[in-house]
Amino acid sequence: MPKQEAPLHQLKNYLPDGSFDEVCHYLMYYKVQLTITRERKSVLGDYRNSYQNKNHRISVNGNLNPYSFLITLLHELAHLFTFERYGHRVLAHGQEWKNEFSKVLAQFLAKHIFPADIQRTLLKTLQNPAASSCADTALLRVLHQYDKKKDGITLIETLPEGAQFTIKGGRIFIKEERIRKRFKCKELATGKIYLFSPVYEVQAIDLK
Repeated sequence: MPKQEAPLHQLKNYLPDGSFDEVCHYLMYYKVQLTITRERKSVLGDYRNSYQNKNHRISVNGNLNPYSFLITLLHELAHLFTFERYGHRVLAHGQEWKNEFSKVLAQFLAKHIFPADIQRTLLKTLQNPAASSCADTALLRVLHQYDKKKDGITLIETLPEGAQFTIKGGRIFIKEERIRKRFKCKELATGKIYLFSPVYEVQAIDLK
């Protein structure tokens, strides 16, 4: 998917039912330039504050499922709310941002837009939101259930110890033991050890 500014009427295609009107209100009120991008490996979304004659800018990956898309968009809107209130005087993911994210998330939770399993997980998130959705393992795990299924793609935690798998780019690894919150994995070509999040998506290799 190429990078593109999203006309508001098309935004409905990316959001879960019941969320469009309130999202639209925020985008229009704050004059947000929303861009929907192709998949990015390191981020799900991004916020750039307004300056001079430029509006607030938010980008969200267009490959996300509707619930992930909404949560990411709310995450970035919370940055906007924080900037409007505090400017650059606070940390990007400090307590001020956590408060703003919790408030806007609570508004959407009250509408019961999310399935029950996501709703329960987000209610726990309200207590102390992670700086990145990618860092919230429990949330990633439940959101993964609503992704479009891809042949052979699974979470690394579902593979048995000793299983081989590939990641994007074709590198092959063997899954070893769990070390605290991550799995130790050895790259076959180099013998180097890497630590993977349990909810990292990989492609299993069938050795039969």
